[in-house]
Amino acid sequence: MACRRRFTTYERLEEGALWVRKKDGRRERFQRGKIIAGLQRACEKRPVSLEVLEGVADEVEKELRNRVEMEVSSEEIGERVIDALKSLDEVAYVRFASVYRQFQDVGSFLNELKKIVKSSGHKTRR
Repeated sequence: MACRRRFTTYERLEEGALWVRKKDGRRERFQRGKIIAGLQRACEKRPVSLEVLEGVADEVEKELRNRVEMEVSSEEIGERVIDALKSLDEVAYVRFASVYRQFQDVGSFLNELKKIVKSSGHKTRR
């Protein structure tokens, strides 16, 4: 009180650690920033704002933290992000899926594109 300055404190709920099981068997702490970085790469030069991407990351994290287990596979995280991108931006979805699903050849990539075209009702030119 003698210094006549105001001090403010903020309380935040301390959540248990969420762990990610990687494809090679390693475990690491969940990092929301990695989801945002992946979304930003997929949405580069697309009309999707950072606020929307942060909303997607928030939703994915919320779904993961609402689970009983506090360990999740990296594959499950990737699938949740892919599902969100599918309805958000088709081009970003294809970019993310091509890296995440590691298409082995052009044929598998084209099959994925055909699924998108079919599900969204786009007509293809022949």
